[in-house]
Amino acid sequence: MRREKRIVARNSVLAALVVTGLKLAVGLATASLGILSEAAHSALDLVAAVITLFSVRVSDRPADADHQYGHGKVENFSAFIETGLLLLTCVWIVYEAVRRLFYHHVEIEPSAAAFAVLGLSMIVDVWRSRALKRIASRYDSQALYADALHFGTDVFSSGVVMLGLALVLAGRWWNIAWMSSADPVAALFVAGVVVYVSSRLARQTIDALLDAAPQGARGRILREIRSIEGILEIERVRIRRAGNGYFADVSVGLARNLTFQKAEQLTEEVRQAVRRILPQADVVVHSLARPGQKENVFDRIRAVATRNNLNLHDVSVQHVGGRLHVEQHVELDEKLTLKAAHDEVTRIEGQMRAEVPEISSILTHIESEPATIESGRDITGDGAWLTRVRAAAKEFPEVLDIHDVVAKRVRERIYLSCHCSMPDNLSLFRVHDIITALEARLKHQSPQLFRVLIHPEPQTDNRR
Repeated sequence: MRREKRIVARNSVLAALVVTGLKLAVGLATASLGILSEAAHSALDLVAAVITLFSVRVSDRPADADHQYGHGKVENFSAFIETGLLLLTCVWIVYEAVRRLFYHHVEIEPSAAAFAVLGLSMIVDVWRSRALKRIASRYDSQALYADALHFGTDVFSSGVVMLGLALVLAGRWWNIAWMSSADPVAALFVAGVVVYVSSRLARQTIDALLDAAPQGARGRILREIRSIEGILEIERVRIRRAGNGYFADVSVGLARNLTFQKAEQLTEEVRQAVRRILPQADVVVHSLARPGQKENVFDRIRAVATRNNLNLHDVSVQHVGGRLHVEQHVELDEKLTLKAAHDEVTRIEGQMRAEVPEISSILTHIESEPATIESGRDITGDGAWLTRVRAAAKEFPEVLDIHDVVAKRVRERIYLSCHCSMPDNLSLFRVHDIITALEARLKHQSPQLFRVLIHPEPQTDNRR
């Protein structure tokens, strides 16, 4: 890409140099304002081509610490400078044309050389305009497109000047006096063409420099994002252009109870939706936590805990006497004092009531969140724990097998854990009830137990 852009820009400079020199020589020889205006126009095209070559070299540099969005704006600035140069050309052409029409008549000498130079200029302009436009379209280069637009209009303006010279020559042959003014009139027409081209370039370059979004792109991006399932709202879509690249900043609302992985999947879908409209765009997607449309009371309670970076479990909600009563367990830093922990829970409960106004009461069991790795020893074989667990499990016909029983003593407390097999099709609700009852039975039989943890497994998994 860089090589093709630089080659076509360099060829444009060489062509502009040759055409400008020929037009200037013939314009001075014939005293034709039309040809001189074309020479001035081509001279500025030469300057513009040099600026374009420079901007293409700079704009292709990768982003660095000082230019984190790359150097693409150089192309836009280059096109802006070209616009200013074209407008200066128009001022001189209009001034000289008015002076020759009304104040100082100048005799011109149309010659075969003048027509030959203008014809050659038109051929060169057609060639380089097409070459520039092809590369500009392929790599979306605004600087090269500006040059292509310049040289495309040069073909037309050169034709007008050639027509003006032909009318002057015809006026002499047929002795028609008013035709002698055809040359400055043609120059005015060239100035009009240049103003038109400049206005188009000015609008494009100013839009790019002021970070205007491409026309219609924002609306199409909004439609693409809204079609993604899971996007609750679109808060912001901003687009800016730098050279041939686009940068998009999108903020979307996602359900606050989504996992990080699901949220990342949705943001990637948003990123791809933007790139379907603006290929190769650099897209940054901000995800905003929002209440989901299908949230229940449990989701809303857990959302408050998540927002405060707290671990919440064993949440139970009862509907009694037309009111909702919540019971829950929350884990807090074990280094907190009771007063500090109670104050924190009171604050969280207040947020939960604000989030779910229909809650009548909240009862929170405060647990310490472990932050210390404790040392202990294995006592599995000391008290025939396997026999005790299997004896207790016989009371529950759904428990098909007990294995991997481990007992540990930590700080004079006994921790007991085991695995049990149950039927594959047993509901999770029933599994939880059985495990809870079995844990209670074990603690009743062995009061010295501090904690019992039972891991349920499907029967087929245990057969492997």
